[in-house]
Amino acid sequence: MTIKLPAVAFRNIFRNLRRSILCAVAIAVSAMAIMALLSLLETMETDMATNLTSYYTGEVRIRHAEYEKYERYNPLHLSLDTEAVISVASDVGGVKAATARINFPANLYIDGQNNGAMGVGVDFATEQAFIDFSAIVDEGRIPKPGANELLMGKFLAHDLGLSLGDKVTMLTSTALRGSNAMTFTIVGIASFPVGGLSAKTVYIPIDRAQYLLRMEGKTQEVLLLTEDGYRERDVAQAVETALEEYLSLETETRAWKDLNMMYSFLSIAKFIYYVMGAIFFVLGSTVIINTTMMVIYERIREIGTLGALGMQGKELTRLFLLEGTFISIAGSTLGTLVGVLIVFILSKTGINFTEAMSGVDMEISSILFPRVNWFTALYVWIYAIIISSLSTLIPSRKASKIQIVEALRYV
Repeated sequence: MTIKLPAVAFRNIFRNLRRSILCAVAIAVSAMAIMALLSLLETMETDMATNLTSYYTGEVRIRHAEYEKYERYNPLHLSLDTEAVISVASDVGGVKAATARINFPANLYIDGQNNGAMGVGVDFATEQAFIDFSAIVDEGRIPKPGANELLMGKFLAHDLGLSLGDKVTMLTSTALRGSNAMTFTIVGIASFPVGGLSAKTVYIPIDRAQYLLRMEGKTQEVLLLTEDGYRERDVAQAVETALEEYLSLETETRAWKDLNMMYSFLSIAKFIYYVMGAIFFVLGSTVIINTTMMVIYERIREIGTLGALGMQGKELTRLFLLEGTFISIAGSTLGTLVGVLIVFILSKTGINFTEAMSGVDMEISSILFPRVNWFTALYVWIYAIIISSLSTLIPSRKASKIQIVEALRYV
């Protein structure tokens, strides 16, 4: 007996359209949810990487070898010679850009009260390779070298009731463990992508920071960007070796991925979500298994008739497997397309996490703009089809084992 199984399977799908739609919708919802979730997670991972390398550690960070050991005490005396370190590091192959930074806790003295903040001394000229200040400065401009001027985070300015032109006295401990204070004029207000930066950070010219902290010619750290095609860890090792060889200087020179545990956790979470996605598809596939089992019991007499006409058990298995595959393709395609559409819309409108992340110190932007990743879409589409199709094997094998005589007697 010659039977065109694909044609029969396709026809059987429309014999009970409501049941087929139920199966397809279950798969579509699973595919849509996983597509949106993975796109958001990939966006968070990319966003965190960008923020970390721009605002926190660069792609390679150089510090004094003993700095981390005493970091809780803000050991600014364990500093680096700015000019010498940047000169040697810049000559190492793979280094694209270098900048010096000094991070220090400070109090902003306003109306008789001290308000905690984090000061950052930077060279605004070399920082352009790391931070696009023109894109984040909402009001005013960036401070000029040699001037007592500062750039303040938008949320911090709002909380303190400050605006452009206001003067702020900054008090802090120096590298000599003494105290010092300077008065700065607010010349710029910036909306940093990370809420924590906007809520507590002020940027001042590095020469003013060195004067304030009694660190003339010195810096707390030097950050590097690497050329395309170079591994950050390899560049970090080469820079550390060069500094020891040419300056006899022991440093802690590390790649950014080795410095940020949260990024590592996010990478692990990404893998976990892939596993969860597989489980989600399996759960969605239970609808297909249950429905196919119901179909088998409803069509026992039909199965018996097909068997009497010469259809073998393997052909019955293939028939039900084809029906499940066709439904899986329809559901997976629909779900993936809807997921892509949702992500595309969110890429334009953004997802605002400002309220959700208030008080949470994470290097993720307050507003995320997910992007459509076609590789992820293809992965979700194929994976949904495979998992959902294979889920029909259990009931299909059961159908192939039904005895013809018993099936013909079934009412």
